[in-house]
Amino acid sequence: MSASQIQARQTWLAVYKQVGSVSVAARRCGIARSTLQRWIKRQTIEGLADHSRRPHRLAHQKFDSQLEELVLQIRDTMNVGKIRICSFLFQQHSIRVSASTVARILTKHQREPIKRYRKSQPPIRYSRPVPGDRVQMDVCKIAPGIYQYTAIDDCSRFKILYTYQRRTAANSINFLDRVLEQFVYPIQRIQTDRGREFFAYCFQEKLQEYCIKFRPIKPRSPHLNGKVERSQQTDLQEFYRTADLKDPALNDRLAEWQFYYNYQRPHSSLQGKTPAEAAAEKSAGSPFWDEVIARYDPKKEPIRVQSYKRDKKLKNFRKRAKT
Repeated sequence: MSASQIQARQTWLAVYKQVGSVSVAARRCGIARSTLQRWIKRQTIEGLADHSRRPHRLAHQKFDSQLEELVLQIRDTMNVGKIRICSFLFQQHSIRVSASTVARILTKHQREPIKRYRKSQPPIRYSRPVPGDRVQMDVCKIAPGIYQYTAIDDCSRFKILYTYQRRTAANSINFLDRVLEQFVYPIQRIQTDRGREFFAYCFQEKLQEYCIKFRPIKPRSPHLNGKVERSQQTDLQEFYRTADLKDPALNDRLAEWQFYYNYQRPHSSLQGKTPAEAAAEKSAGSPFWDEVIARYDPKKEPIRVQSYKRDKKLKNFRKRAKT
């Protein structure tokens, strides 16, 4: 309440005492009679101040101090919003709360909203039509001696994870076998960056053996592998921040996180659905393995070289040789 407002109300009362009429004083002050009558009844300095607008009765709060501490701890350590906090509470503590409840806790403790930096032009998003049409694969270094291999379906965001001590061609083949074992739908293409672990002859020969097309992206273009890059960022934010990297059963914990990500965690780009639900909805158009094998032409899938310039020259040479 400002001092100028209290002074104005004192002026109204002084005019009223001078003229002795509510109607005349109200006209002179340019206010309603009911307004002047209200302030006449409250003539002390304390009475001229605004009363509290807090409701007389408040609804019973649906959270306790323990939940408040958990919410504030997640917010302060991970710097995530209310929806991610709800997801983390359910994953780590099996606590189901609504986003509005988390928002009330954050407001109560005066936590400022997270700043969002928006690009001037929204990116053009793309997605393959059916599960297995294209799978993005990448390797992310978590810590010295811990490399996470990630494979994510371009269509449904269904992903497979595993960690190794090194990123080698042998580990790439082992991870490919894991992907084929766990992924429900036939994989038609594998898209990777130009890492050495993916350009080894033995890895590419394994892809040819499974009739999977190899599609490496241009160098220094991680945005072309954007879904797997963003997925790895989510792993770092929501799993590895609380994971014990020295745990010998780290891959078991990672498998639990993978199950939660695929079958329970809602995905904003999938309109709140889980990757498993999205894959099931679009699975009708997915071909069978025998159809994928029938469409695969080994003559069109030569061994690729890691150097982008050499790879492009060889591709152009093959085109000229055909003509």
